[in-house]
Amino acid sequence: MSDDDSMRYLNLLAAQYPNTNKVCTEIINLQAILNLPKGTEHFISDVHGAYEAFNHVLRNASGVIKDYINEIFSTSLSETEKRQLATLIYYPELKLEALRRDGEESDNWYEIILFRLVQVCKRASSKYTRSKVRKALPAEFAYIIEELLHEENERAGKQEYYNEIIHTIVRLGQAGSFIAAISNVIQRLSIDHLHIIGDIYDRGAGASKIMDILTNYHSVDVQWGNHDISWIGAASGSIACICNVIRVSAKYDNLATVEESYGINLVPLATYAMEHYKDDPCERFFPEREKSKAADKEFALSAKMHKAVTILQLKAEAEVIQRNPAFHMDDMLLLDKINHDGTVNIGGGKYRLADNNMPTVDPYNPFALTREEKNLLAKIKFSFLNSQKLQEHAHFLLNKGSMYSIYNGNLLFHGCVPLNQDGTLKNVNIRGKEFSGRALLTELDKIVRAGFFGRENTDEKIFGNDMMWYLWCGPDSPLYGKDKMTTFERYFTDEKKLYAEGEDPYYKLRDDPSMCERVLRDFGLSEKAHIINGHVPVRVVKGESPVKANGRMLVIDGGFARAYQKVTGIAGYTLISNSHGLMFAAHEPFYSVEEAVENEKDIVSNTEYFERYTARRQVGSTDIGAQLKIRLKELETLALAYQKGLIKES
Repeated sequence: MSDDDSMRYLNLLAAQYPNTNKVCTEIINLQAILNLPKGTEHFISDVHGAYEAFNHVLRNASGVIKDYINEIFSTSLSETEKRQLATLIYYPELKLEALRRDGEESDNWYEIILFRLVQVCKRASSKYTRSKVRKALPAEFAYIIEELLHEENERAGKQEYYNEIIHTIVRLGQAGSFIAAISNVIQRLSIDHLHIIGDIYDRGAGASKIMDILTNYHSVDVQWGNHDISWIGAASGSIACICNVIRVSAKYDNLATVEESYGINLVPLATYAMEHYKDDPCERFFPEREKSKAADKEFALSAKMHKAVTILQLKAEAEVIQRNPAFHMDDMLLLDKINHDGTVNIGGGKYRLADNNMPTVDPYNPFALTREEKNLLAKIKFSFLNSQKLQEHAHFLLNKGSMYSIYNGNLLFHGCVPLNQDGTLKNVNIRGKEFSGRALLTELDKIVRAGFFGRENTDEKIFGNDMMWYLWCGPDSPLYGKDKMTTFERYFTDEKKLYAEGEDPYYKLRDDPSMCERVLRDFGLSEKAHIINGHVPVRVVKGESPVKANGRMLVIDGGFARAYQKVTGIAGYTLISNSHGLMFAAHEPFYSVEEAVENEKDIVSNTEYFERYTARRQVGSTDIGAQLKIRLKELETLALAYQKGLIKES
């Protein structure tokens, strides 16, 4: 920066800090912040629409709040009292309603609980500045909570002052509202920043509710998963992605997310399915969780819609594949490999079709969409593009999300970095140029954004939408990490050997420290940093550990979705990074909010530090600390300019 540019910048800074006193005050403030304990980071992956479990893990901060309670009231409260206090913090309104119904509340109880909540809130706020805590306080109780948080028991006369505040809150009938307010403050201060390592969508029914929470969360980032990118593609207007999200929703008996949560009109699809598959039982297309309800008319309709959209998807995907020969996905083009004798040619073999009723597939032009199908898909696309909530959620994922993130010295991404068999970074051709590692993920990130925000029918829009579909299932997709997706084979054949989807070499080499160090170096990180990702469930039931490569890689997909819990043996891993170290929490299944409130049943979480720091980490060692240090240098330069008279003080 030239001397003129430096002076111009210092004059701009002087508008904010117009004299030496203000500059020095800010320098003192920032220097003090650098020496505070670093905030707690919370890592969650592969939520897959499991809203209630996700919401509970956020409310209990993966056991952080329970730890605060045990630390403060280790011997002074019984286990029953601790459980009640924890439940009150997690679900204040619901728990208070239950206590009132059971006649357990009283003025004396309120006063005792308020004192306890203040102690927990003090502990949660202890690592932050007063300014940061103040910003987290609800306006209606901000002054009172701030006074109570800075209670000084040792000062004579002050205790009566604090006692009177509590007493008056109860006397005026504000205890319930105050409990709800301070409980929400505790939840917020327990986690400084939230990382979602991909796959918010599909399988469970609560993805849109999870997105509502995230869009209002105080500090969050998202690393896209392949399920998320499919929904972003659908919101962008990709027909292949639109068909895919409807198909997956139908498969998991979750069309309500599409129709009710996002207001997308699927009546035209239902009408089309009933017309073309009227006499087809569609047995292979019954929702995965509801095969026992085959006689139910509602599920019969869902099955017909499921089959109809699957055929539409196979046609839409063929258009993308044929438009992009560099994707190398011709092995997914199978509608034209169907024989008149009810067999299909796949990979040099001939296999019997388990379902050969495809009335909308023209055997002479199998990938062609009929005029009726084109009109149908145009209507559904219009509905996706005009769903206000879906568009808001997609914009959030683009504003707060990315292919990868580097945060406080750790590398976060959902799936993998494509590798060759020998563990070297794989070159992937994109529009005639080779990309690997960090450069590949960065280029894909740009293409996704160009595809979403580009003008309709432009090359960048079309290619961006095609790439979003490729990221869902393509052979070199960092979000998918397999060599193919066997959609047709699984639906239309019984040959299980055809279902195989080979994993990227990355997954075979996850326990190799040298591979992890190579990836970290490519992203400009120390070999002692951590790769944190999800996507592939950790099979705890088979003795698998989430810690790979001597701690260089941490995998936190433990099975939030019930569909995976038989495979994993647990109900989700989360990771906590605080000033003391890195800690895993392995969760048992969460059954219901009612169970949590009525029976004070928390998720049983086994927490364990896998890495403890030799010295407590401070803000100065974080990314925010690095930014503050730059600011400090600028302020010190401004202070010197004031001292030398280069800039006049106001």
